[in-house]
This record gives sequence, structure tokens and C-alpha cells, in this order.
Amino acid sequence: MSAGSHAPIMAGLTALAAGSVLLALLLGNGSFGWPTTEVDWRIVSEIRLPRALAALVTGSLLALAGTLMQVLLRNPLADPYVLGVSGGAATFALGGMLLGLSMVPTELLAFAGALVSSIIVFVLGQGSGPWSTARMLLTGVVVAAGWGALISLMLALGDDQSLRGMLFWLMGDLGYARVSPWWLLLVIGITVVLMLRARSLNILAAGETQAALLGENPRRRYTEIYVAASALTALAVSIAGTIGFVGLIVPHLMRLVVGADHRRLLPAAALFGGAFLVLADALARNLFSPRQLPVGVLTALIGVPLFLLLLNRSGGRK
Repeated sequence: MSAGSHAPIMAGLTALAAGSVLLALLLGNGSFGWPTTEVDWRIVSEIRLPRALAALVTGSLLALAGTLMQVLLRNPLADPYVLGVSGGAATFALGGMLLGLSMVPTELLAFAGALVSSIIVFVLGQGSGPWSTARMLLTGVVVAAGWGALISLMLALGDDQSLRGMLFWLMGDLGYARVSPWWLLLVIGITVVLMLRARSLNILAAGETQAALLGENPRRRYTEIYVAASALTALAVSIAGTIGFVGLIVPHLMRLVVGADHRRLLPAAALFGGAFLVLADALARNLFSPRQLPVGVLTALIGVPLFLLLLNRSGGRK
């Protein structure tokens, strides 16, 4: 399909993202309607709008990170949550909170954890033998379990008064997430920069040998992708905690819609990832109103069966 034939799809995804934010603004506490009083407008502007923007930004970041991870492993089962990158970011961020390291930005701690996790997964996963995506995925699952154990230990040793808040944050919660509209420009800028690397990503997706034959430096490009995916994951974790499976679901679905060309896949994933998380958070706020669910619970309920479906379709592909 030509670039022009995809323009309506991109326009539709943009409209979906905008519509999801509008729906989140009008939907709250089990009710739906346009704000009419001053109190209603304050609720929308001070609570719902920042939360919807946080969901939009977080979903886009996770979708972009998942797209990069799937290039690295050349496998649709890869995403920051499954590979333990989100777990590493959350472990370091939570450790900094518990140790009272208020002078160190949470984003920096999360980035350090995500980067450490990426290094562990891709060094141990590759090993001394031939490249195997199955081995990388299994290593990531084990590393994620290890981070989960460390998080459980920190929660057990932490303050009981803050336990509930930490648990919600670790499950992926947007209840206290707030971002300014400038974050939208940041996400747009990141997407544009990655699109400038679309040719390299397309070549790398075809394999390391093919990339070398076409003049790319695979190891250098892989290192750049490691760092970029870790940074995107760290930003998402610092905003809303650990939200799983967005980076798995969204790139896979968008690849079916717009194809594998990263010039189209990256912006499509960013748009749909943001819209998906905004809608999931709106559902989490209202499904059992006045109680609110962590949005990570809903994304996991959707992502787990899809992950199993993809795993079955992969058939243990190497």
C-alpha cells in the first residue's frame, strides 16, 4: 500500500486518540455528561484532563518501547514488561522512594533500572551460542520474576502506611499521575526522531546478517535501541508505575493494520497506544465506581490471553 492509502488510517487513529481523551473527560464516577457547573469544570480541568494526558503519554511511550523491543528480538512476543525492563525500572524507582533518595529524580532511577535489566537480558540471553529469540524471551521472563521478588521483599520491609499506594503504583495506576501538555510535544518529538531511524529499524528487523550486508552496523544500532527502549520504559514507569502488555498488544495490532514499515508503524503505535490506555483507564475508573481499579489490571487481563495466543502461533520459533 502507498503512503497515501495509509493517510485515512492515520487520520482515524488521530481521531481515536482525541476522542478517547474527550470520552475520559466526560466520563467519571459512573456518570456521563458535559460539565455544567464551576465544580464540574474544575474536576475536568484539574483531575480528569491531567490524568487523561498522563494515560495518553504513558500508552504512547510503552507502545514505542514495545515496537523497538520487537525489532531487537524480531519477535512479536517482546515488550518491556515481558522482558523485565519495566520490572527493573520499577525496582530501582521503588528502592529510591523507600531509601528516601528524594534528591535523585525518579526518572533517572527508573532509567538506571531499565538499562540494567536490558543489559542483563541481552547479555545472558545471547550467551556464547547462536542468537535465539526464544532464549532471550525466556531470560527476560526469569529476570522479570527476579525483579518481582525484589519488589516483594521491599514491600515486606516497607512502611505499612504506604503499602497500599505502592501496590497500586506497582500494578500500574494513573490515579495520581499528572503530566503537563508539554509531554505531548516530547512524545511527538521522540516519535519523529525514531521515524528518522525507520530505515535502520526496517533493515534490522530483517536480521543482523542482512543489516550488515546493507551497510548498517548492527551492534551499534542495537545499543542505540537498547538505550532508547530503556529510556522510554523508564519515563512510562516514572509516570504510572508498571503497566504491562501495552507494548506487546499495540505494535502487533498496528503491524496488521499499517504493515511492518516503521515509517508508518511508529506513529500508528504511538497514537493507538495512547488511545488504548486512555480508554482502559476510563474503564478502570468506572467499572466498579466509586472504587477504582489500577489500569494495569485491565491491560493484563487483555494482554495475557493475547500473549498466550501469540505464543501458540509462534510455535517456539527460533
